[in-house]
Amino acid sequence: MLKQSLHQKLLQKLSPQQIQLMKLLQVPTLELEARIKEELEANPALEEGREEEEAMDTADGLDDDRGETRDDFDFDAYLDDPTPGYRYAVNNHAEHEDRETAFGAGETFSERLSAQIGLLPVSDRQRMLAGFLIGNLDGAGYLRRDLYAITSDLAFGQGVEVEEEELEAVLEMIQNLDPAGVGARDLRECLLLQIDRKLEALNGGEHTPLALAHRILEEQFEAFTKKHYDKLVARLDADEDALREAMSEITRLNPKPGNSGADNTRPIQAVVPDFHVAVEGDELRLQINGRNAPELRVSGEYRDMMEGYAAAKDPDRSQKEAITFVKRKVDAAKWFIDAIKQRQNTLRITMQAIMQLQEAYFLSGDETQLKPMILKDIAERIQMDISTVSRVANSKYVQTPYGTFLLKTLFSESLTTDSGEEVSTREVKKILEEAAASEDKRKPLSDEKLMQVLQKKGYKIARRTVAKYREQLGIPVARLRKEL
Repeated sequence: MLKQSLHQKLLQKLSPQQIQLMKLLQVPTLELEARIKEELEANPALEEGREEEEAMDTADGLDDDRGETRDDFDFDAYLDDPTPGYRYAVNNHAEHEDRETAFGAGETFSERLSAQIGLLPVSDRQRMLAGFLIGNLDGAGYLRRDLYAITSDLAFGQGVEVEEEELEAVLEMIQNLDPAGVGARDLRECLLLQIDRKLEALNGGEHTPLALAHRILEEQFEAFTKKHYDKLVARLDADEDALREAMSEITRLNPKPGNSGADNTRPIQAVVPDFHVAVEGDELRLQINGRNAPELRVSGEYRDMMEGYAAAKDPDRSQKEAITFVKRKVDAAKWFIDAIKQRQNTLRITMQAIMQLQEAYFLSGDETQLKPMILKDIAERIQMDISTVSRVANSKYVQTPYGTFLLKTLFSESLTTDSGEEVSTREVKKILEEAAASEDKRKPLSDEKLMQVLQKKGYKIARRTVAKYREQLGIPVARLRKEL
């Protein structure tokens, strides 16, 4: 049986302009500059300059000189543009395009290895096999794949029949290249290759710490990785001083030789602070990066076009199309200018609210002065949605007298002390970090002992929470922090 009924639903739908404004709000300064450049290129009604100057020109009369006409502007070409009008007003791409500012890239790790192979007196077949093996190295310089699997790839993919023994010989050739340790199949082999290279450089000379280091890696690698120093002393018949010197040699080795030239190939991401917080006496001063508020205006030439077409009597079809086009462009320019102003205002009031809440930290620079602060706290202060605050905090940098860091690092959960006071988890992490740094490395503190240290200072915290914070700080477990 069919039945009709009326229902009311409260739905929130975002307009394309609102979506575009949110995208503008979340991008950092460098991406904003690129976005503005794109808009200037796409919309001829948008120009760089002060809006006040344009308004003064308009008030003086339409007969005033607006400046030189743009020679590169072809009005007819824009009228014939098949692109839908909404594309000029908003960006309808759903995905956020990440941009990186790369200042340069050098020779890649694979290219350096291939260049070294090119200098060796090897056959074309060996050079081809070496190139294939180099292509199978991971970012750390390791060959993680089994040689049998690689022979199958060569047979089925390249039509090259090769035995594992021949491939093993070519791998040994690669392992003799620089940097030392490249082409290893695991950490133990990587470290041994580097130790062997150092021993070969001695030309038969004795070096007790290196020789002992070789024995540790060759015979007692498991005890070494677990830092069972007592077992190493007993099994190697060495005193603690000799073992300490050997361990020092091992710790100076590079466990990831493939990353040794990473700085030459990795794109460099420039960090441009969006906010500058200065301390003047007992007061804080906020300055927003001027690149966040460029001077934009609506083209005076387009204003004249609109007024001219509007004054025409009985416009024909081409004139109607022209006025529609011009109006669309002018409206898009006005909206974009307004969106930039809204972005600037939102950034300012959000940062001011953060500074008010974290005034003690900004004045002292002491992380223990950070108060618990979540997105909801700031959203309530500025009477905006939590998602808006999240977009501001997620990718913006603030420059302070104590360094430049992401704004989101100031946000933290709260923890209650014995006295009932709520403190920031950042404060607890700072104390935890200091406790781990000052411990006796021969007997490092376990998570249980670290918990007791924090509880003595008045922080109500569980052992599992200590373990979570320790992992977030990148501090290894007690066994791996042990030293001789």
